[in-house]
Amino acid sequence: ISICRDLPNIEVITFSVNGISDLEPLNQCQNLSELYLRKNNITSLNELFYLKNLPRLRVLWLSENPCCGSDPHHYRMTVLRNLPSLQKLDNQAVTEEELSQALVDGEEITAPPARRSVENGCPESTESSAAESTTETESELLNFSLEETNKIREELGMKPVPRDKFSSFSPRETDCNRKKRNNVLNAILLLMKELDTEGLEIVQQTVGRRLQAFRKKELQEE
Repeated sequence: ISICRDLPNIEVITFSVNGISDLEPLNQCQNLSELYLRKNNITSLNELFYLKNLPRLRVLWLSENPCCGSDPHHYRMTVLRNLPSLQKLDNQAVTEEELSQALVDGEEITAPPARRSVENGCPESTESSAAESTTETESELLNFSLEETNKIREELGMKPVPRDKFSSFSPRETDCNRKKRNNVLNAILLLMKELDTEGLEIVQQTVGRRLQAFRKKELQEE
């Protein structure tokens, strides 16, 4: 997620199911309109502090994070009090009545959360991985990740990825390397949106050379 510090013009970010705990890298993404952070490791609603200065944020998916707590009403009211420009929260439309009620029932967040020692990326606790595997099936994870990746590709004017070709980089496994590869793939797709024709041609040439190198290596190993 730290790569977002270098993407001030990014509009859509999807980082669901990635062990993310810190939203500070997003506070400079002034053009961000959609943010998908479902099922991560965000423990405090004070992380919303980093999203309060994003004027174009309209869609946020934050459910199934520890910060949601056991009181769904308090959680939703607090999010809407601090992010009143949202039009949809956790795949549910925001109403004018909710925004008014949020001023009464929601908690105002005025400071960022205390710094934590655990960095974003792979959760160190095997307990959280076990809990994740019992609360959501592999198929559900795959479907959700495929949907989000294809949303990014649609924004870039690219064709959607067929399900049978997506499984090779889906976040089905809890292995840290697999999750990192999924993060890198999404980051590359997001960065491509920032490139002009010349930049995309350079990427195409570089990818072509790397593919040739991989194929050459495979032939040598055979």
